[in-house]
Amino acid sequence: MFDKFFPSAYAKSVFHIDYKNLYAMGIRGIIFDVDNTLVHHGDDATKEIERFLEDIHDMNFKTVLLSDNSEERVKRFVRNIDTAYVYDAKKPATDGYEKAVSLMGIGKEETIMVGDQMFVDIIGANTYGIRSVLVSPIKTHRIEWCGFKRIIEKVILMFFYISNAGREGKKYVC
Repeated sequence: MFDKFFPSAYAKSVFHIDYKNLYAMGIRGIIFDVDNTLVHHGDDATKEIERFLEDIHDMNFKTVLLSDNSEERVKRFVRNIDTAYVYDAKKPATDGYEKAVSLMGIGKEETIMVGDQMFVDIIGANTYGIRSVLVSPIKTHRIEWCGFKRIIEKVILMFFYISNAGREGKKYVC
């Protein structure tokens, strides 16, 4: 019932994903959401994120940022980062995912999406047919417009754990 909402894996943050394991699994390209996945909504890239993406590239991963934001916002974010991007993606529509995979020049089976929103990032990845990692959104003290969706996501995530825990020995937390 909830399968289209379920990510392939769940991690606390982008820093808690086992990238060496992803590489060993044949993943060669990573599509990252920006807001509340890499930085708080609207923030510029931090030095920590810039170093993180350099490290990902040093591991021989290709990356693309996939964002619903304007080109101006995404360009501002990547000004010190060497990565491709797709702006105004209209996630969960699959056109942006298709363009991101094409920009990396690899196959869908070699690609994974990392994002913080089940109703946008994960459903889009599942619909397009690529694996995904759901990360916890970067915390804020402000009330977010998507607060109600976050509550529903927690309920669905509970079903994810119940339905997948231990099944076939799969590892569901990176």
